[in-house]
Amino acid sequence: MHASPKGFLDQPYPYHHELVLEIENVTNLGYGIARDDGWVVQVAFVLPGERVRVRIFRNHKNYSEADCLEVLSASADRVDPKCELFGVCGGCQYQAVRYETQLLWKRKQVEESFSRIGGLEIPVEPVEPSPRTFGYRSKLTPHYGRARDSEKRKVGFLRHGSRKVLVDVAQCPIATDAINEALPTGREELHQMQGRKKGGTLLFRDTLEGVVTDPKKTASEKVGDLIFQFRAGEFFQNNPFILPKMVEHVVGQAKEKNSALLVDAYCGGGLFSLSAAAYFERVVGIEISREGFEWARTNALLNKIENAEFFLGDASSIFQELENCKQTCSLIIDPPRKGCDSDFLTQTLDFHPERIIYVSCDPATQARDVQTLVEGGYRILQAKPFDLFPQTRHVENVVTLEA
Repeated sequence: MHASPKGFLDQPYPYHHELVLEIENVTNLGYGIARDDGWVVQVAFVLPGERVRVRIFRNHKNYSEADCLEVLSASADRVDPKCELFGVCGGCQYQAVRYETQLLWKRKQVEESFSRIGGLEIPVEPVEPSPRTFGYRSKLTPHYGRARDSEKRKVGFLRHGSRKVLVDVAQCPIATDAINEALPTGREELHQMQGRKKGGTLLFRDTLEGVVTDPKKTASEKVGDLIFQFRAGEFFQNNPFILPKMVEHVVGQAKEKNSALLVDAYCGGGLFSLSAAAYFERVVGIEISREGFEWARTNALLNKIENAEFFLGDASSIFQELENCKQTCSLIIDPPRKGCDSDFLTQTLDFHPERIIYVSCDPATQARDVQTLVEGGYRILQAKPFDLFPQTRHVENVVTLEA
């Protein structure tokens, strides 16, 4: 009998109670769902159709959580994970799943988000696969713990299901080869810095300059025919192998109406606006981060693009800059994970661009925002997901709307 942790709710199961269950489906967070006499049990790292032996570790008001102890009957979609830390490290959820099945799950994830959250039954295109399913990630930020004199500190990622416990990760199979080659040196340098007692985060960014470890240094990335510069520690999409295809799709959707003006809300360093500039008379971007705004202007100069201008401010203020604009317009929206605020969406409906291309790393908040746009008179032309994050539950989705 195992002593239950402090605060453990002992109903409906005691701590470490074991069950044999059949997994029915998988949630958008990558957890398998089973039922025991109607009670829902959530299990990580399992596949639909599998019969598994599990052990309860937490009870909630409406469901319980359990660890998988043994797969008694495996799905035909199960494969051997490449990483020996899979199931312990919290970075990947799908390494034990056939890649083609991962893509089907992600397509279903987008469909269900739009149905459940947005009340929209929409056809979703097949997910665009990543050319690389491993060795694709060009940015890695392993954490390290507090120093103890008696042992080397761990350098890696949070243990699955924990907010505090680190798993030591010597190599990461989803990171690029260059990053994995740089990891041992970075880890050893950290181990030798005995004076640094606190924990923190390392940076390894694979760029045109090589692997950059200083977050303040300038980094460069080529996307299509353009070069984009940014601060190494700042956000830039970190799967360079599929990124050009996604940018090409977004630009293709934006230019299809032959609008004179392209507006790029949440423009960052100008990835979409500058990539599309050749197809529009005028391109206008807005970015709330001063650093992103400065990089967008720098990247326009770097690539000799003269018909693009950028403003510093929140996304809603872009419409004030365009108040007297009479040009036909396409709008690209690429907000952070939390999505757009209601003020921005209201002003978008008032401004009434001919076409909207909404790029999102979270189909749930995207579905919520798209519902508002549809209720405001727009219709969905296409939903196209891109797999920027193989082996994980994450998916990028591009929705095209037209007035």
